[in-house]
Amino acid sequence: MHSSAVFLIEFGAIILGLGLLGRFAARFQFSPIPLYLLAGLAFGEGGLLPLGSSEEFVAIGAEIGVILLLLMLGLEYTASDLVSNLRTQYRAGLLDALLNALPGAMLALLLGWGPVAAVVLAGVTWVSSSGVIAKVLGDLGRLGNRETPVILSILVLEDLSMAVYLPIITALLAGVGLAAGSVTLAIALGVAALVLLLAVRYGRHISRFVSSDDPEKLLLVVLGLTLVVAGVAQQLQVSAAVGAFLVGIALSGEVAEGAHNLLAPLRDLFAAVFFVFFGLHTDPATIPPVLLPALALAVVTALTKIATGYWAARRAGISPKGRWRAGGTLVARGEFSIVIAGLAVTAGIEPSLGPLATAYVLILVVLGPLTARWTEPLATRLTSRLREPAPLPPMPEDAGFLDPAEDPDRVARP
Repeated sequence: MHSSAVFLIEFGAIILGLGLLGRFAARFQFSPIPLYLLAGLAFGEGGLLPLGSSEEFVAIGAEIGVILLLLMLGLEYTASDLVSNLRTQYRAGLLDALLNALPGAMLALLLGWGPVAAVVLAGVTWVSSSGVIAKVLGDLGRLGNRETPVILSILVLEDLSMAVYLPIITALLAGVGLAAGSVTLAIALGVAALVLLLAVRYGRHISRFVSSDDPEKLLLVVLGLTLVVAGVAQQLQVSAAVGAFLVGIALSGEVAEGAHNLLAPLRDLFAAVFFVFFGLHTDPATIPPVLLPALALAVVTALTKIATGYWAARRAGISPKGRWRAGGTLVARGEFSIVIAGLAVTAGIEPSLGPLATAYVLILVVLGPLTARWTEPLATRLTSRLREPAPLPPMPEDAGFLDPAEDPDRVARP
């Protein structure tokens, strides 16, 4: 069969399968992300039906999916919102790094993998998945919740931190000198600061330039601008996701609303492709040997993420229910964790690091949508039970009368 025909059949089958899985998830009112990941496992290396000619296209679509997810997140907020949230939430960012990077580093050292592998695994456990969380917030209808800006502030701080972390880890893995690593880091920080400055100071001018009454022209200009900025950012060792997010921040008013409505279907399509692609590159046979340490690490860092979100939301004056929602939403790990682990695998640092990171991320990317939905109701039910007063013991027959002032919750018996 001709290669183009095989490509069309394979890719069409993927899209059709995703549509059916999405309808199944909607019927039972839960996020379709775990189902998309399991579909990727079935079609990936070592799965039931490995893909052939369409895999490269799926990889490109997955990258576009992450970019669109972050662009749509940025469209929800203005540049002033971003700056004020970063100023108020930087302490939460520091706590986030401390609580969630340390478990990964400690496990690597306990396994005897050495300091470089410890730095790598610290990054894997530190950063939440902006792509997964963006999708979950949309699926659960929480983009307008009071705790959502707190969640986004932590995600942005993590993504901006990657502009510092990725050049450092790349230099460590390559064994380059201090001078070369410093130059790479300086370039990354400069580009991130420049894009942020343009978004904050010239956002209105950018919106005026992009604005158009024709939906077709608006879609083409916004999508093209986002992909160009994301590509340039990635070329200069800055996350493409950060670049896309800042483009969304720079657009405001009617332009942001119009772009949001036009891009929503594209985002949903390519986001689903991203989650399938994640599963495609996971060989199921590599997971069982590292499942126990990955599961232990997942449990610990799920709890530390919940604690991070709860503390940050409490500082922002959010109600207890919103605090639990913020913590549960931050649990998922994803694209950055896989990128970091992939760098280490390519450098040949530790053979078991790649399967461990893959199993760890797979556990949390499946668990993340569940904790986002159920952490708050479960915590509310548990805390309400703990606050219930203990039942009073029965009163002896000869107790006589009680003074109501001594125990107002008990009634004197005649």
